[in-house]
Amino acid sequence: MSRFSISILLISIFLVACKSNTEEEAIPKVPEFQEAYLGKTPSDSVAVPFATGQVTTKGWEYGGTFSKDLKEFYFLRENLQNEMEFVMYEFVDDSWHLKIISKRQGQPNLSPDGQTMHLGKRYMDRTSEGWSEVKTLEAPFDSLPIMRLTASEKGTYFFDEFKPDITGDIRYSRLVDGKREAPQLLPASINQGRSFHPFIAPDESFLIFDGHLKETYGDSDIYIAYKQEDGSWGDPINLGPQVNTEAWEAAASVTPDGKYLLFNRMSGPEAQGNVDIFWIATAYLPGWNSN
Repeated sequence: MSRFSISILLISIFLVACKSNTEEEAIPKVPEFQEAYLGKTPSDSVAVPFATGQVTTKGWEYGGTFSKDLKEFYFLRENLQNEMEFVMYEFVDDSWHLKIISKRQGQPNLSPDGQTMHLGKRYMDRTSEGWSEVKTLEAPFDSLPIMRLTASEKGTYFFDEFKPDITGDIRYSRLVDGKREAPQLLPASINQGRSFHPFIAPDESFLIFDGHLKETYGDSDIYIAYKQEDGSWGDPINLGPQVNTEAWEAAASVTPDGKYLLFNRMSGPEAQGNVDIFWIATAYLPGWNSN
């Protein structure tokens, strides 16, 4: 064999080895996460209680929210001493572990990047050691009667204002050039007297909220409104009998992967009723647009 042929052969072997190493490096080293949603079977076309026995019990549970990687699940519950507490399930060492964070501080909702835990007018920042102490938003939010606040990827706040006469409005506040604008009302098609608990899509393409609009199945129902091409909001769509019943349904959110709707339903009269967390696949929601 000539020196030229040997050289070509050696170069070919080298290139194949390089390609092989590159392909090896491209293969994820961490096993795919298989225990999402607390290891429970996903819901189907009818809403069912979420994670029965772990999350949903005979007691009161409310306000479930997942982290972006689906390895943290936060919610509020009533403990055996009839006290409201803020808890989480965390997936560590191939299993889910329950952790009590604090007494109830507000209605929990994670920012899209997972670095801020919104608690109404209060919040916590994620640090290398866990969550920071509870802080309060600056004016004017610190003095507003906010029940629930969620944020988009742009940093826009969407929040409700609960008033003593049981009326409510949903407002938003954009972050422009690092400065937060004064809160502005959403249109009258959404604010029809009793609109609460907004959840804004990370890209602001849709808004989910609950209230007592003209089309209702009984008590508070859950609705979705889509952002139109001109930037306006479309008319709210009732999420239908798959979600709404004669009971109180409220405080819905969508899992970070967009696959499931989490919401709260009350059984029994409002004064004595028990609240549980339910879920359903978003594909079964009336009017659902995954785009």
